[in-house]
Amino acid sequence: MTHREKCLAASGGVLRTTLAALLLAGGTIFALGACAQESSDRTGGAVDLAVAFPGLTFVRPLDLQHPGDGTNRLFVVEQAGRIFVFPNDPGVSSATLFLDIRDRVNDSGNEEGLLGLAFHPDYRSNGFFYVNYTADNPRRTVIARFRVRQDNADAADTSGAVIILEFDQPFSNHNGGGLAFGPDRRLYIAAGDGGAAGDPYGNGQNLYTLLGKILRIDVDTTSPGRNYSIPADNPFAQSSLRGEIWAYGLRNPWRFCFDPPTGRLWAADVGQDAIEEVDIIEKGKNYGWNILEGNSCFKPPLNCDTSGLVAPVWQYTHALGVSVTGGYVYHGARRPDLEGAYIYADYASGRIWALRYAGPGRVRNDELIHSQLPIASFGLDAASELYVCSFDGKIYRFK
Repeated sequence: MTHREKCLAASGGVLRTTLAALLLAGGTIFALGACAQESSDRTGGAVDLAVAFPGLTFVRPLDLQHPGDGTNRLFVVEQAGRIFVFPNDPGVSSATLFLDIRDRVNDSGNEEGLLGLAFHPDYRSNGFFYVNYTADNPRRTVIARFRVRQDNADAADTSGAVIILEFDQPFSNHNGGGLAFGPDRRLYIAAGDGGAAGDPYGNGQNLYTLLGKILRIDVDTTSPGRNYSIPADNPFAQSSLRGEIWAYGLRNPWRFCFDPPTGRLWAADVGQDAIEEVDIIEKGKNYGWNILEGNSCFKPPLNCDTSGLVAPVWQYTHALGVSVTGGYVYHGARRPDLEGAYIYADYASGRIWALRYAGPGRVRNDELIHSQLPIASFGLDAASELYVCSFDGKIYRFK
């Protein structure tokens, strides 16, 4: 059972066990707390959280995106296979069902389901959007393209779906699931190591499989036998290895983002037994799993060979939480004090942090709030304001 599953299994999804310890990291002592608890508004800390849309409640919301088409709408993904759309208005009282593919999605495992959404950079003109979901018979990850209906901007056309990419999943967990278009207009995909525990098949270090990787593909062109092409500048494009790979050595990258001003690709990689980590992903780099968990040897547990492995930008132990949730670099107007900070959280403890990175060894990590919310994801609106997707069914924002 994964740490995320343990938190869900206890008392209807809430782990009541108190984590009692202190972690000294980066010169800052952080207090500890509990695993997860549902609530309304949250106070106490450098920031306060408020319910962003009091009239809306969702079922296991795990992604929030805006389409970039100037309409000021938001789209929320439910794990079971639905996407809802609504105006970005705190007074909104209902959301419209945009896409329902529950008949195609397998969400029988806690970490399976409809896991990611990305709008094409030209969505305003072509209406294309992409989803990442798990399916069964056989168990697999599916990256599919849909299109909005021409006669209704709040409804998707489910009849014209195009399967872009599929790859098998050996187990029900560690699916990754994130999607995002980079500043280069390529589609990036987060793929976990395939699951169980400890990466039993060694997928993270295997360059012949897509599991345990960040992938990069071109969805605007096709190649023989594919509904996409492999960019010629991918690190392994000209080899017999899987050319879709952009970076490897990842366990379960749960949410990644691009920071437009710097071009950095941030990812949060969920740990195994002891350590959660935050990485800056770079072309062709190896982030260590399952040789390393964070900065520590995992296989073998002592005296492992770390040659060529990239260390995390930041890590924390399970004294502070057990499942990192990646976020975004903040560039909104609501909290100018957080400008340029990478905002991320822990799903289990509900802690939210602001990480400021000025280069190797120059990192500051501040706890903003211990919300105790089961934080599944973050999202941005068209104005770069940040939202928190919580499994209590609500979407939160900074006050």
